[in-house]
Amino acid sequence: MGVGEYFVIINIGILFTFILYFLLILSIGYYFYHKIHNMEDYIIGGRELNPYVGAMSAQASDMSGWLLLGLPGSIYAAGLGGVWIGISLAVGSYFAWLLIAKRLRIYSEKCGNALTIPEFFSNRFKDESGYIRFVSSAVILVFFTFYVTSGFVSGGNILVSVLGLGTGQYKIAVFITAVIIISYTFLGGFKAICWADLVQALLMLFAIIIVPLAALGQIDGGWEHMVNVVNNEVNHFMDITWNNGSPINVTILLSSLAWGLGYFGMPHIIVKYMAIKDPEKIKVARRVGTIWIIIALIGATLIGIVGRAYMPGLPNPERAFIEIVGSGIFTTFTCGILYAALMAAVMSTADSQLLVASSSVTNDLCHKYTKSKERNIDEKKLMWISRAVVIVIAIIAMIFALDENSSIMNLVSFAWSGFGAAFGPIIILALFWKHINAKGAMAGMLTGFIADVIWNSFFNGIGIIPKLLNQNWCVWNSGLYELLPAFVLTFIVAITVSLLTKNSDENVQKEFDKMISEKF
Repeated sequence: MGVGEYFVIINIGILFTFILYFLLILSIGYYFYHKIHNMEDYIIGGRELNPYVGAMSAQASDMSGWLLLGLPGSIYAAGLGGVWIGISLAVGSYFAWLLIAKRLRIYSEKCGNALTIPEFFSNRFKDESGYIRFVSSAVILVFFTFYVTSGFVSGGNILVSVLGLGTGQYKIAVFITAVIIISYTFLGGFKAICWADLVQALLMLFAIIIVPLAALGQIDGGWEHMVNVVNNEVNHFMDITWNNGSPINVTILLSSLAWGLGYFGMPHIIVKYMAIKDPEKIKVARRVGTIWIIIALIGATLIGIVGRAYMPGLPNPERAFIEIVGSGIFTTFTCGILYAALMAAVMSTADSQLLVASSSVTNDLCHKYTKSKERNIDEKKLMWISRAVVIVIAIIAMIFALDENSSIMNLVSFAWSGFGAAFGPIIILALFWKHINAKGAMAGMLTGFIADVIWNSFFNGIGIIPKLLNQNWCVWNSGLYELLPAFVLTFIVAITVSLLTKNSDENVQKEFDKMISEKF
């Protein structure tokens, strides 16, 4: 059999496995389509999520293609020093579960049964003007457009690579990715997403364990020989305090550790906290989620290390996972499953983001407006509006994703920092500090949003927005991830403004005291 014939058989086998995987995910969406009765079911699953599904869904929707492509690629290229972002994410995830999950679950229900983060902010601060709800919804739409775009770019590149599609087929691959994600999100809403994420999280875990172990088994001399090989290629490759042959400086370390702060403001993750049925079971979810993310991050790190020794000289380090799987050490069927796991990493993030973005439009803008005009929309009509918004947002993101040269990592880091800076400090203060009020929350949120965009555009190389406009606005490349300065500024402004205007919100403070005394 010739190489060409073998390659065709491999592609057909992988395609068949992909089709089975996609049909499974779509069937989940169809099943839950008949389980949805109102907006609460569609947006937040009626708050009936069990802790195991909630934990796996939260972690799967967090990681995206970064877990199997970005992190292994950074380790492959720069050495073990690239693991600091992974460490930060593991720590940040744990503390988000520990500090805010239970409080947000209880407080969001008691605050007028808030279904979304903008609605929680509005109810928590008694914002009758609707400004907080509007601004937070706008932040969600802006940053999720970039985030979903990164998912479609990842999915398109993955399909082109693993199915051996020809030149010029990238746009078709992006379209296929978008259609699959839209379909089950459109049909089944929140419950479909969470149960699909469970399947996808298990697939990702399988891939993250088997791939580095199988590749390591192909290296003569085992682990010790592999360490010698990679250390010879890059100075101090296995030293966590070095990065790309040089000692890690304070700026790189702070930028890496800042990633963990993003968890406190990530809407598509923390909405899973709000949906867990029994708040007392959140401890179980925290343990499950923490175990999953630790195993996943260790596996991703090993892919980068083992990949450097097993397949040295890759022009694109982010393809380490793809190249190892396709190197001939796995059967066709196993290759299909492993590549499906790669798509699962992308889909499990994009689906949650699409639903949260559409929920924000429907629940926080459309529904709020009609209620204010005493023209309440029927629940079923609202669900169909929400489904339509899923399609609209996906189409916009798909248009942005048609540029196959888009940087996945830049898109993800921009959206991650935006949410972390604008929402993270406000969530923390809303749950732990009674003196924060609507004015402080609004000022802090706007500060985080603006500071993040300005730092990314002017002080961190060529930012996302200047790049879209084919401009270079950078006046000083600080090398510092924008999330850190923007996060700190949000805290400072929110606290300062709240203290200066504290006398205007005594009722909000009394409600906070009552909530804490009764529930915590």
